[in-house]
Parts: sequence; structure tokens; C-alpha cells
Amino acid sequence: MMPVSMVGRAGELAELDRAWAAVADTGRQSPAVTVITGAAGVGKSLLVAAAVEGFSPRPAVVLCGAARVHDPAPYDWLAAVLSGRDTGGLDLPADALAWLAQQPTAPRERYAPGTLLRLAVRTVRLLVGAGPAVLVVEDLHALDPASLNLVAELATAPELPALLVVASRPPSDAVAPELTVRALARLCGVRGAVRQHLGPLGVAEVAEVLTQVYDGSRPAERVSLAVWQRTGGNPYALTELLAAHAGQGPDALVRRPMPEHLRLPAARVAAPPDAELTGREEEVLGCLVAGMSNKQAARALGISVRTVTVHVSNLLRKTGAASRTEVALWAVQHRVPTSSR
Repeated sequence: MMPVSMVGRAGELAELDRAWAAVADTGRQSPAVTVITGAAGVGKSLLVAAAVEGFSPRPAVVLCGAARVHDPAPYDWLAAVLSGRDTGGLDLPADALAWLAQQPTAPRERYAPGTLLRLAVRTVRLLVGAGPAVLVVEDLHALDPASLNLVAELATAPELPALLVVASRPPSDAVAPELTVRALARLCGVRGAVRQHLGPLGVAEVAEVLTQVYDGSRPAERVSLAVWQRTGGNPYALTELLAAHAGQGPDALVRRPMPEHLRLPAARVAAPPDAELTGREEEVLGCLVAGMSNKQAARALGISVRTVTVHVSNLLRKTGAASRTEVALWAVQHRVPTSSR
């Protein structure tokens, strides 16, 4: 499958680099925490992989784990980290290690929950050693309660020289929504925690991706707009569309049928084209068309994130759109003049 580059994610990559530097360059002994959220296919895992690959100095240890698909079990994250790893030298009770690693030979009796959690934290400490390390938690929303507790404990563990990077879909997609909300709140409440939310790509960013794919030849504006509309600016959908029509010209992305599994519900953009917007709302709308988050828009316009949030709410109400993507699509279809500094 043809990979989509980190178009539109430069700010997030730079922020992850700074978080890593706080651990690697300063000798920090407490974890640095970064939480990345976003819808399915928006590029969370791709962002994390690109960031870790580019970290300098290179991490001494990288521990990465995720939930078992469709069947979460206690300590899935740690079991994934331990999978295929030589654990013979770890100073831990063999029966506890077998249970944490979800080995088929693990004894039926297990330790008390609190004791097992302490042993899980100790396991990670032993794997990290002197560090510095990167701990990657993929798909927090799909993890079991024991793993959620472990991740939260690691975020505040003293003398743990590591960058903890957590990626998650919204809690509404979670196996245990309330527990996921609490876990995210605990992680984001850690002092100095970095919070990133990835939205879809804007029209200009889709055009940049297409330019890279087609050897520097920028596609016609109508093609970029049509591809953005078909994919919703979702990087995964864009990648799949490009793969489905690999070897063909950019017009095939518009003329050929959309792969069945990528077809998106039609956006509600029937709002009147003469919706009255203030000058500031037009500026915020321009930021949405560019694919900016509220935080990025606030920086670009020199206003507070709270003010941007109010303007976005007004735009949703005035245009009758259900999401930021639909507002941006409405602006493009009705050719509303937008501007962003």
C-alpha cells in the first residue's frame, strides 16, 4: 500500500521531538507524556512511527504494545511488549511473568490485583533500565481495564526515564468508554503532558500529497477537491484510493468507482450559500478549510482557543453542518471567501 507522507503533521512531529528531547537531552528521570487522539484512519499510528523513527538521539529502548483484536484480555499492552522477547534475565517471579505475558502455561492462580499491577510496573522498569526509552501505547480505546491502570501508573512513575506516547480513538469507540475517559484525563493531567488531536487533511494538504505521488506534477484544482470530498480528508482513505488506482493518472481518482469499504456517507451541505458570516468567522473558516485544529487556528489568528471554539460552533449552526469537515466542504462548494493569516 502506498504510504501517505506526513503532510499537514509537521507541527505535531516537532512537538513530539521536543517531548523526546525533554527526556533524552536533559536526563529527565520522570516520564514525559504525549496523548494523540483522532478518528480511525486519521494517521495516529503513522505519526507515532514517523516520530520515533526520526528521534535523535536514538532511543535506547522502544516498547510498543496494543490490545488483542476483538478479544481484550488483562495486561494486553504488556503481553504485546513481552511477546517474542527474552525475559529470562528479568528479576521477577516466573509465575507472575508468565501470567503478565499471557503464556498458555501460566498458572490458574494469580496474584492479587494490586500486587500484579506493581509487578507489571516493575517489569516495565526492568525493560527500560537506564533508558532513555519510548513507551508506545497503540489504541488505548481498545485496551482492557488492567492495561489502562498500568498505563496511568507508568505516566507518573518516578525514576522512569521514558517518553510515554499514547494513541487513542475517541472514548465513544472504546471497549470501556468511562474507563477510557478516566485514563485519558489522568494522562492529560500529568504535569507538562502534550495533547494532540489529529483532524482530517484539508484540500490544500490533499493536493500536496497528490503532487508528491505524481512526481511533483500538481493536479488540477477540481481533482484535488474531488479527492478531498471522496475521502473526507482521511489519510487512510486517501492511501487506499491511491493504491486502488496505482499506475493510472490522477483523473482516475475521480472517474473510477470508490472502493466499497471506503465509501463515506454523503455530507449534509444543503445550507443556503448566503449564510451571513462575520469577518472573524470567515477567517476561522479558512483555517478549517486548511485542516487546522482549534489550537492551530488560535495561533494563526492570534486569538484564544476558547474564542475559536465559539466561532466554530457558530459556523456549525449557521451552515447547518454536522462536523468541521462538512463546514469546510460547504465553504468550498459555495466558494465562500476564506482567509487565514
